[in-house]
Amino acid sequence: MREWSRISPSMEPGSRLLIRGGRVANADYSRTADVYVEDGVIRNVGPSLDVPGGTRVLDARGKLVIPGGIDPHTHMQLPFMGTRSIDDFHLGTRAAVAGGTTMVLDFALPVRGESLLDAYRRWRSWADPKVCCDYSLHVGVTWWSPQVGEEMAELTKHHGVNSFKIFMAYKDVFMLRDPEMCAAIRHCKALGGLVLVHAENGDMVSEGVKEVLACGVTGPEGHTLSRPAELEAEATGRAVAIASQAGCPLYVVHVMSHEAADVVTAARKKGQIVFGEALAAGLGVDGTHCWHKDWRHAAAYVMSPPIRPDPSTPAHLMDLLANDGLSVTATDNCTFTGEQKALGKDDFSKIPNGVNGLEDRLSVVWEKGVYSGKMDENRFVAVTSTTAAKIFNLYPRKGHIAVGSDADIVIWDPHMTRTISAKTHHHAVDFNIFEGMECHGVPLVTVAGGRVVCENGQLFVQPGAGKYIPRTCFGDFLYQRVRQMDIVRVNQHVGVCRQPYSGPVVSVP
Repeated sequence: MREWSRISPSMEPGSRLLIRGGRVANADYSRTADVYVEDGVIRNVGPSLDVPGGTRVLDARGKLVIPGGIDPHTHMQLPFMGTRSIDDFHLGTRAAVAGGTTMVLDFALPVRGESLLDAYRRWRSWADPKVCCDYSLHVGVTWWSPQVGEEMAELTKHHGVNSFKIFMAYKDVFMLRDPEMCAAIRHCKALGGLVLVHAENGDMVSEGVKEVLACGVTGPEGHTLSRPAELEAEATGRAVAIASQAGCPLYVVHVMSHEAADVVTAARKKGQIVFGEALAAGLGVDGTHCWHKDWRHAAAYVMSPPIRPDPSTPAHLMDLLANDGLSVTATDNCTFTGEQKALGKDDFSKIPNGVNGLEDRLSVVWEKGVYSGKMDENRFVAVTSTTAAKIFNLYPRKGHIAVGSDADIVIWDPHMTRTISAKTHHHAVDFNIFEGMECHGVPLVTVAGGRVVCENGQLFVQPGAGKYIPRTCFGDFLYQRVRQMDIVRVNQHVGVCRQPYSGPVVSVP
């Protein structure tokens, strides 16, 4: 598809745009209305709006008008497993807007012992000149010390970071031990932040890798065999328990199995403040591909936690997503070419972990969720945009179509179909895990920051046009409940009124 090297004059900041006659779908309601945009902000929403002359008009009659997608989990140009993910911040956000996503949250991941502030600054230096849409950053806590705690505070107060990721996997690389994890979670709660967790039992995974390799299994299927669902569920339960005891909100990234999803759902039913993230990969395909006879095909599906081979898993995850057992959708977009994946041609543990999904997430979720009859258009908006905006304290600036919100908008055709293929996608990677999937639901126009950045398949993107969006801590969506639960917890800690013990006490040498 043709890509324009610059934005046309009619799309410059300060231009006016009217989206006429579409069905505006937010997470809580839908209605037919016009949407008027000026200076990158939604200025009016209502029927038959009068607008100034010279305003560009987009006809949305018969279409949905929805908030731009928010992908809360991406890894652009991530240095990982001896290489770097091939989608950089330009190519990745370019693919994002082509698919209707107008904001991404990426991860600044320090190596063990590295300053969190240095990692954050490095990611900003990579992203700021390249992003085609708005973005923000989570920061990884990959080691623990008083310095880390101080830098977490600095990031929250002065750099707009309100979420920190902890790994229970990737032993000797990113993984924290339980005492370190407890300290980091308690500190994050004190700062008013949110803990994200990669939940797998890293010690048992490490042993599993050795065991599977010792059995002579070196291909991509070994990756799945070494990381069974039980290890994901065990770690998820442990993370939920620790966060609950600390009184800290928890967000479990990439929930991939029946078992882990059920742990999250059970915790939510008990009233715990925990959110589960489903991936487009987990909703759209199953892990039997890792047993494919073609090594390149099989390796393309290697990620952690693995895409589960049980063919009933995608439907189960979608059922929970539709009914609020799981809360949001993301992609964990971390792409590697065939040559990069071939670093593990003789040892599955050396295959760089990661798949695509950023461009295709909205269409996959619509196909598997809305077109299948499991969710309505409003729940679709919630799980692809609004709930993430609320969790990460971006709402109502993001994830909502209303006066004063950022003009991140998608005109969505719910009836149009497209077939996903690496031949036509905008990612740099040479493979697409959804290859050949026909999807109902297509973004016709993507507006990011008031600019038309994609229209009828043509991209009008400009590197650096997106902005870093800072986020504040103690957001009400999370911390209204946290504050009340803290009061309840204190009131429950009441001792028994009794006479002091006056009997003998054993002598201890």
